[in-house]
Amino acid sequence: MAKKIRVLLAKPGLDGHDRGIKVVAAAFRDAGMEVIYTGLRQTPPMIVEAAIQEDVDAIGISILSGAHMTLFPAILDEMKKRGAEDILLFGGGIIPDDDKIALEKIGVAKIFTPGATTEEAIEFLVKAVGEKSSDEKMM
Repeated sequence: MAKKIRVLLAKPGLDGHDRGIKVVAAAFRDAGMEVIYTGLRQTPPMIVEAAIQEDVDAIGISILSGAHMTLFPAILDEMKKRGAEDILLFGGGIIPDDDKIALEKIGVAKIFTPGATTEEAIEFLVKAVGEKSSDEKMM
């Protein structure tokens, strides 16, 4: 039996718009994943600590506030400090194409922008976590 994907979803910073992340959480649960939603106004250390405690495969971040170029790097830095680089970081929100490219270059696995479907996010996560698991078994 395949291991269930465990994903932590969070809303960092002062962004109070959480309808979208709740839709994503429900879609991930419906797809058979274990979802931990930490809620609004999370700091990078809070997000990474929760991810480590919950032993998740991935962290999904939703940012609509425009602070993505500060918050994603801060989360990546915190993951590195805590030795949690094996956790996949992805996210979505109102993120310009140039910023999306820059974030993916520094280690964010995938950025979903408006118009992306929950099916696309599910397919990405299943594939990315599956590839990560295969790589770990080969080591």
